[in-house]
Amino acid sequence: MKAIAHSLTGDSDVLQLVEFPTPEPGPDEVRVRVVVSGVNPTDWKSRRGSAPGQALAFPEVVPNQDGAGVVEALGEGVDSLRVGQRVWLWEAAWQRANGTAEEQVVLPLRHVVALPDNASMDLGASLGVPAITAHRCLTVAESFPAKLSPGALVGRTILVAGGAGAVGHAAIQLAKWAGATVIATVSGAAKGDLARLAGADHVVNYKEQDASSTIRSFAPLGVDVVVEVAVGVNQELDKEVCAPGATVAVYATNGGDEVTLKVRDHMTRNTRFQFVLLYTVPTPAKDEAIAAVSAAVADGALTVGAATGLPVIRFALERTADAHDRVEGGAVGKILIDVSAE
Repeated sequence: MKAIAHSLTGDSDVLQLVEFPTPEPGPDEVRVRVVVSGVNPTDWKSRRGSAPGQALAFPEVVPNQDGAGVVEALGEGVDSLRVGQRVWLWEAAWQRANGTAEEQVVLPLRHVVALPDNASMDLGASLGVPAITAHRCLTVAESFPAKLSPGALVGRTILVAGGAGAVGHAAIQLAKWAGATVIATVSGAAKGDLARLAGADHVVNYKEQDASSTIRSFAPLGVDVVVEVAVGVNQELDKEVCAPGATVAVYATNGGDEVTLKVRDHMTRNTRFQFVLLYTVPTPAKDEAIAAVSAAVADGALTVGAATGLPVIRFALERTADAHDRVEGGAVGKILIDVSAE
């Protein structure tokens, strides 16, 4: 079978098209023929490592955490899926050698989730990192439910920083599905259009508007949760727009690796800062997220495509390096790799 693999950290040119034997599933494992592989920032960051030329945990590593495909074989003890079933994959490459940039992948059953009939393979490959991360950000507040569902966030106001990104898109759609009012910040008109198409009730262009006063005009009492992509540059804005007892859920370092907070200002508001990294999110929270994301997909609440605010940019498997470069370069939209025919 064809796969993309690398044996050292480095630029995208370390990725090579190779041939591997078709793997067989062991007990409680599933072999999936990958149709579409999704690319996220975590994928190029893992490939690049902390310095070029470093050895990896395995002799060769296939990148990419997310994907969607068709069940090809079941290991002993697996009875909740069937051969031929459409599925979506998450955390495929976390502490494993084989991600989704290959024609066949074997994963533990927990990382293979039934894909509803109404969902495309493109959507399935776009769920894992963005949607699970978004769900965690939307459920870490002390008074919020642990699992989203229709009506769970009625009366709540969510601020999504970077509403045109993949996590921002998922956060908008999950929050709207749960009944929240959603405000999104963006850096330009085109990104504002995408956030609106995703379902945001209000969009603030922070380069052209006074973000603080504009957000306060939509949420006079303040926002309950900030889904934060760039706390290093947004912490002052977050302070100004958070309601008492609000939570700032920080899932990325786009604003830099360090942040300085004014303790007294946040203390008087009882603000909570919750840092979110998908891989170390507690297992029960991941289980809640998988269930909620699957329900949202079944309800048609999670989408992908230009018409609903997340344009798709496609690459062939042999161009995985180019796909990584597009994500690293900050492409607007969802980068997907066509691995095999559905």
